[in-house]
This record gives sequence, structure tokens and C-alpha cells, in this order.
Amino acid sequence: MGDLEKPKYGRVLLKLSGEALAGDKDMGLDFPTIENICRSIKKTADAGAQIGIVVGGGNFWRGRDEKTSDRARGDHIGMLATTMNALAVADVLEGLGATVRVQTAITMQQVAEPFILGKALRHMEKGRIVIFGCGTGNPFFSTDSAAALRAAELKADVILKATMVDGIYDKDPKKFSDAVKYDVITHHDVLVKRLQVMDGAAASISTDNNIPIIVFDLSRPDNIYDAVMGKPIGTLVTRHKPKDTD
Repeated sequence: MGDLEKPKYGRVLLKLSGEALAGDKDMGLDFPTIENICRSIKKTADAGAQIGIVVGGGNFWRGRDEKTSDRARGDHIGMLATTMNALAVADVLEGLGATVRVQTAITMQQVAEPFILGKALRHMEKGRIVIFGCGTGNPFFSTDSAAALRAAELKADVILKATMVDGIYDKDPKKFSDAVKYDVITHHDVLVKRLQVMDGAAASISTDNNIPIIVFDLSRPDNIYDAVMGKPIGTLVTRHKPKDTD
């Protein structure tokens, strides 16, 4: 037991996009992909990290692309999509032996607990993984904003943003072969350079609360574990760049 690694970050907020849960599919859920992700999450929890997860819903509903007569109603449909994803991730994690609670920002008592900060903290202190559905519970706010908000409320040590790119670049690496990856960048530079790591509201919350963000590639699910252990994965967004050492 004494040889086990200890996490660098004791309490983490993981943002999982709905698209990541679809695997190679365009829509829906790909359970082999979800199981690979969940194995890494459980491994991280078993190492001692307290884990909260915010899930998106883009594998079922992309609010910006769908045609609805009312933006608020479209966002509410998206919140229901995130709940389906939260329940699916919870089911797979429980199948792997993890203890999980799902909380939603819109009350639906038959399927999940309502989001109550004190209960979420208590669950995490007991080693339970808590999955948050329905974003912030308000239209006009993305699930990235929800991730930053929950991280601030939970006093998380870091936000893990799992993407399909291995970090933050100065321009789109899929379009430009000369795109340069940042290993470390400040919150300020992310905002000034408009790098779109998260939307403006999410970036402001993480900046104001001095919450570092690690952006990394989820195609290798164990990057979740490695990031929490402090290995140099993806791009670290922080208030100040570390001073160069000789």
C-alpha cells in the first residue's frame, strides 16, 4: 500500500462532453468507450482523489444546431440529454464497483438527487463519485459554465477538461500544420488570445476563483489518471506561469 501513488490534486472536477461518450458514433452512447473512460475514473478515485463529474449532452442534443422556437426550451431539452448521460456513466461506474451519486440541477426525484452542495461534498468526502446533470439548471449557460461553477462551489483543486485534442494550440491544429501547442498558459492569456478553451462565463469563473484547468486528449482514457497524478498531460491553464528554472 505504501508504494501507491498519491494524487497531486485531492478534489477534481472532470468535464466530459456528450460527444466523448458517443465514441466513433455521431450520436447516442457507445458503452465500450464509456467503460474505458470509467475505468480510468475509478482508478483515479481508488488512488484517493475526490471526483465530481459534469457531463454535456451533445451526443443527443446540440442546442446551437437544433431548431427550436425558443432558446430556453432548447436548452431545457439539452439539460435532459445531460441527465441521460449522467445516468449512463453512473451505471457503468457502478458496474465497475464504484459508489456513485447522480445530482441534477433540475429536480427529478425519481431518478436522481437534487443538487445540494452540502450533500455533494459529503458524498465526495466519503469517496463517492458525484455526477452532475442539467448543467447549471438555467438556460443560456453551457455545461462548461456548469463545470466551472461546480468546481468553485466544491472548492476543487483543478478542472479537468477532456477533449479530442491533446491540449491548447494557438490555432486549430486540424486546419493549420504550423499550430503551436501551449504546455502552460495563463487564464489571462486564454481570454486575451480568445483561445476558446471554455466559453466566456466559464473562463471568468475559473479565473476569478483561481482554479487551474488541464485540457487534454480523452482518446487515451488513462490521461484522466495521469493528469490527477500530476504528470505533464495536455495544457495547464493557471493564474501565473511557473518561473523558468536554470
